[in-house]
Amino acid sequence: MMTKWVRRGAGVLAWIATTIGAAGVALHASPSSSRLLVLAASGALYLMTGALIGIVVFAALRRWIGAVVAGAVVIGAAVTQAPLHVGGPDPGDSDTDPVAVRVMQTNILFGGADPAAVVAEVRDRNVGILTVDELSPEAVDGLSAQGLDGLLPHRYLAPAAGANGTGIWSAYPLSETVEYDGFVMNQLSANAHVPGVGPVAVYAFHPVPPVFGTHVWAAELSRLRDILDRTPATHPAIVGADFNATFDHAQFRALLAGRFGDAVEQAGAGNLATYPTDKKFPPVVGIDRILVAGGRAAEVTAVDIPGADHRAVVARLHLDVERP
Repeated sequence: MMTKWVRRGAGVLAWIATTIGAAGVALHASPSSSRLLVLAASGALYLMTGALIGIVVFAALRRWIGAVVAGAVVIGAAVTQAPLHVGGPDPGDSDTDPVAVRVMQTNILFGGADPAAVVAEVRDRNVGILTVDELSPEAVDGLSAQGLDGLLPHRYLAPAAGANGTGIWSAYPLSETVEYDGFVMNQLSANAHVPGVGPVAVYAFHPVPPVFGTHVWAAELSRLRDILDRTPATHPAIVGADFNATFDHAQFRALLAGRFGDAVEQAGAGNLATYPTDKKFPPVVGIDRILVAGGRAAEVTAVDIPGADHRAVVARLHLDVERP
């Protein structure tokens, strides 16, 4: 039987755990650009699990008021995460005749990832559109040498040293290429002309990470949303990006407030963690994403790329085509 002091200590720990869980829920909802809150929100999912500990301990102690409070926090946490796990209807069950396109997004760590592995994933998964972050000039040469240009012969690239380079490769002809000014790293777009669909706006984004200034990070995400909001409503659109933000950042979810949906959310892929992959522990946050407008994701998966510190994300998208 528990002693009085053990029970009291367990009760205190249960309240602390529940409070941590509530903090995770609050961070998910917070629009703040405060450095501390933004960085803490990256781990909001893990903070929310504190409420699970709280409800178990309160129940063991038969402290029902505490259990009810912890239960309410658990419900709140579940509501925040449910969109990632529920998924949507089958893309084929719509009033349109969808055309399937496979898209891959990868961050190749200053151009140092294994180019053969990147090209193998493109080939094996029948990828039609590839977006690449941290694309160096040397990486462009390496990917070409491994045969990427034969698989995806159309490209629009802005390679650069360090983390700044970005690129789009496509199996479909590209036109109306744009490089957006005023960002720390290169942000690109082009129209891919997909048979049976017509022009599809393709964006390759890489906003600055919050560790170098959360107000700059928030401002860049806001500007990216403005760019997406200007996408013609008649065009399907695809975004491949290392957003340097998770689903628990309100600034990322703001990108989904218009036409665009998160492929992970649409497919019900759950907490698809992609970063970091160069540590002794598994990836803990999902910051690499594919977004789609004028279509839906039927399947999303993450794959390891040797030499990179991110997992690549591959999505099977069904782009809408109006039936005659």
